[in-house]
Amino acid sequence: MNFLEKMKKRYAVKKYNAEQKVSDEKLAQLKEILRLSPSSINSQPWHFVFVKDEEIKAKLAKASMTNEEKINESTALIVFQVYKETAEFENHIKENLAKEAVAYYDKMVKPHGEDFIRTWLTAQVYLAIGVALTACAEMEIDATPMEGIEPEKYDEILGEEKFRTLAAMCVGVKHEEDKNHPDRTPKSRLPHEKVFTEI
Repeated sequence: MNFLEKMKKRYAVKKYNAEQKVSDEKLAQLKEILRLSPSSINSQPWHFVFVKDEEIKAKLAKASMTNEEKINESTALIVFQVYKETAEFENHIKENLAKEAVAYYDKMVKPHGEDFIRTWLTAQVYLAIGVALTACAEMEIDATPMEGIEPEKYDEILGEEKFRTLAAMCVGVKHEEDKNHPDRTPKSRLPHEKVFTEI
């Protein structure tokens, strides 16, 4: 099956089969793909938490609004985080990035102020979420991206000091009775003429 066909088949799973699990090998590959995600100036302002421990997963599930059941039934929950403090991020890029990249940040990003920086950092993490979803489609891992969580409670449960939670994603094996499967709920996307302009 080519990649286009896999993208046609992927969807946000609403019900997982708790009896079936994604292999550790596939999860390890997904971690490496996430590590290789692109970001502006190679800034990598992120942290990814792979939660397989059932007790911790259950605590996070309770802080996930309508997503509790799917989290508990999934193989793992991936939590996507970003630097809390600008100063911490700036220390990170000074230690890990080329001088030219730091100079770009200092000239093109930092002068716009704290709100702009926060938005810019968040955008980089969402690039990684897109990479993760695309990788899952290619690897035939079922996945559900979620903003329907309580980030502050996630941070309390995970006890992370440098990073704050933005979003999460379940990965697992879809249940055969999942009502959101495209056979039951056809995939809905805008037509080409509303999405593309060719010049």
